Amino acid sequence: MCEIYSSTPPSRYEAVTRSVRLYGGVTSVRLERGFWDILEEIAASEGVSLAKFLENLHEEAMNHHGEISNFASLLRVVCTTYLRKVAPGLKQAV
Repeated sequence: MCEIYSSTPPSRYEAVTRSVRLYGGVTSVRLERGFWDILEEIAASEGVSLAKFLENLHEEAMNHHGEISNFASLLRVVCTTYLRKVAPGLKQAV
């Protein structure tokens, strides 16, 4: 039943920490490699570098919500939102 999920290579869910520049400062974000790959794909689809995409996303989210309590969690949800967009047959989150 879960073969498609359980056979995922460990390298796909290995946690990777990257330095990210936001507003001239540097912070670290730790995500699984699979999420970094999706974020790279999203940035490329937007025609910007990953760094620029993350900076734009952070700024827009701050403008919408006033704060971001967990940027890494936001990035994971952004990835799932993107996957639902490119695979519209997936059930939408409530």
